[in-house]
Amino acid sequence: MFSFAYPNLLLLLLLLPAFVLLYAWARFVRRRMLRKFGKPEVLAPLMPEVSPYKPPLKITLEMIALALLVIAFARPWGGVKDEKTTKEGIEVVIAVDASNSMLASSTADPEGIDRMRTAKLTLEKLINRLDNDRVGLIVYAGDAYTLIPVTNDYVSAKMFLNSIDPSQIENQGTNIASAIDLATKSFSEHKRIGKAIILLTDAEELDDSNSVMDATKNAAKNDIQIDVVGLGSPTPVPIPTGRGQYLVDPDTGEPVRTVLNEDLAAEIAKAGHGIYVNASNRDALNELGKQLSTVKKTALESSLSAVHDELFAIFAWIALAVMVIDIFILDRKISWLDKITFFKKEEKA
Repeated sequence: MFSFAYPNLLLLLLLLPAFVLLYAWARFVRRRMLRKFGKPEVLAPLMPEVSPYKPPLKITLEMIALALLVIAFARPWGGVKDEKTTKEGIEVVIAVDASNSMLASSTADPEGIDRMRTAKLTLEKLINRLDNDRVGLIVYAGDAYTLIPVTNDYVSAKMFLNSIDPSQIENQGTNIASAIDLATKSFSEHKRIGKAIILLTDAEELDDSNSVMDATKNAAKNDIQIDVVGLGSPTPVPIPTGRGQYLVDPDTGEPVRTVLNEDLAAEIAKAGHGIYVNASNRDALNELGKQLSTVKKTALESSLSAVHDELFAIFAWIALAVMVIDIFILDRKISWLDKITFFKKEEKA
């Protein structure tokens, strides 16, 4: 079956008769102008190099080339064929810290960009780099919650990522152990698929670091890599609550200051056979990408789809060949061919 992707473009073929008529009119005007100077049979010897046959031949080739190009741009299809595609990748569960400390500045400047905003920007760039990988999203503070299950729908993942707001979470804290445990349970049951957890946190306000290491070691036993992205600065900064105010310790009345616990973050990454990077590092995403590339990629899904057999190239190449031939055909006569006499008049005895 022969069809076209853009059949409306074939209407351009109607221009061909118009071009032919313009050519015929131009030839007619030329002959009429020549007659003003004298009889054609008298003027012919004065123009020995002019060929009467090549102009019609050239316009014919040009119209054929134009028709082929129009057909090519209409994207001709020769039929339908089955095409099997297999996507290889890994499963990645991203756990985002949504405790109050994530509202603090990600730098030593208390007025700098907050850690949550830095986390969202970092993850959005990271998700853009995930090609055929599946991604899941977990948010945690005092408890961990699944925001979006493991999926290849990156658009939804970004949408839910941007909806995270620490001020809307009542049970505050930084329960990393709960986040790692939930992430470990969020992967598919296929053991062959490579799995990784990306933990974004300032690693602060932990009640029991031992439970975090236990959860990390449990994930490592299940061949799950844990990479940690640190958010914040080792310099203590206050936690804003809005309108220029800061979170205050109810016991002392002093502003609560938060710091990035890089030691614990690095320890988690080491136990999880991953790496620790600070989000403020320009090479953080590159380093994280290289580390994720060490996770074994597996065929996640295979699909059989019917695709059209494209014939665009065939018509385009033929059109190109015709145009090349047209370029080498000049309007003047061929000298060596002019010497050949195809028809001889018989001499009378």
